[in-house]
Amino acid sequence: MDKLKNTLREARAELNKITWPGKQQVWYSTLVVIFVTLLVATYLGIVDLILTGVFSKILG
Repeated sequence: MDKLKNTLREARAELNKITWPGKQQVWYSTLVVIFVTLLVATYLGIVDLILTGVFSKILG
């Protein structure tokens, strides 16, 4: 039981050391994630269209 209490105490001490991001940093990070997601989705869509056209000509 003492081991569990000690672990919980240590976990709480570590959680108190965390510096949480500010509102502006969260907003910029969100924008970066959205932009990268759209960029990758566009790239994959274009590659899919190209490969669909190539394979339909080969197999079609």
